[in-house]
Amino acid sequence: MARKPPRYTPPRSYPREREYETPVSKSKINYGTIALFGGIFVLGVGVGIGFSSTASFNPENVASREVIDRSAPNAELCIQFGSSAIVTDMRVFVTLNPFNVFVTQPIMQPGCVLRRNNWTILEQQKLVDSQQVNACKNRMNTFGFTGPLEGKPKIDCIYQNEAAGNLFVNQPGAVGPRPETDKF
Repeated sequence: MARKPPRYTPPRSYPREREYETPVSKSKINYGTIALFGGIFVLGVGVGIGFSSTASFNPENVASREVIDRSAPNAELCIQFGSSAIVTDMRVFVTLNPFNVFVTQPIMQPGCVLRRNNWTILEQQKLVDSQQVNACKNRMNTFGFTGPLEGKPKIDCIYQNEAAGNLFVNQPGAVGPRPETDKF
């Protein structure tokens, strides 16, 4: 009877020196190619940011505070004695039976809000009288206007509404009181 070969064959043994060799792979992407692709990526991001952040200064695009300041009536006077503003004129109609609210198309125009201690500018030019000043002062309000002061400006006694606050300024974790320049 012939002997059958064993079912289990032990693994072949390799020479000891091959165990510690690191395999060398030939890659088609070398450091120069990676640097080239990285440079192209950075250049593309830079060009994209450049195209998306170009500011046009036409009246349809109000991109910054400087544009609003330049558009304000009597811009130098407004910046020195108050603050430039965007004035929205609109009317609201409320019906009670049935309850509905209707709003007219708002009209946006540049304006100026004067600080309380600078009202004499309006008094000197005889644009408001002492009775209007006293009525506005008694209600702790200030004056705002649209249109140039040399022409026929529309001047109103306006109230500073602090109920909603500025959600861009009051970030969570911010500390410290509001600056005095915010008080009119």
